[in-house]
This record gives sequence, C-alpha cells and structure tokens, in this order.
Amino acid sequence: MSVERKHYCVTCGRPFPSGQGIIIKIGDEVLEFHSSRCFAKFAKSLIERIPHDEIKGYVRKVREEYEELLEQKRKTRAKRII
Repeated sequence: MSVERKHYCVTCGRPFPSGQGIIIKIGDEVLEFHSSRCFAKFAKSLIERIPHDEIKGYVRKVREEYEELLEQKRKTRAKRII
C-alpha cells in the first residue's frame, strides 16, 4: 500500500492528493494550489503587487506569444475549410 503525499493549497488551505491541483516550482519555492480558481486568485494578487515598470516587458512578450499562437490556430482552421 503506497502512502499518498498530501499537498496544501497556499490560497485556501485545503488538502489535496498528488495528481490533483496545480503545483508550480519557481527556484526553491514550491507553490501548491487546490484548483485553478485558487491559482488565479494568487496570480492576480501577485501580479498586482509587482511594480508596472518591472513586469511590463514580460507581459508584452507573453501576450505577443499567445497572439501568435492564436493567429496560427486561426490560419490552420481557415485552411481546413477550403
């Protein structure tokens, strides 16, 4: 019988088993979230606290990457129609 590791959400405190939730490792920090909603709440709070001049370049770059992916998907869908 294997012992299943319990994780605890940093946002709501709820325990959850391995294989569920969201676990993010950033350097030596491990962030564990019970659900995508808990992660979104944490991320929103984090982003609001980072000074705009420190994060704006990253925001712009990630947004451009997602816009490019969406454009590629749009082109792929358009080719299938023809």
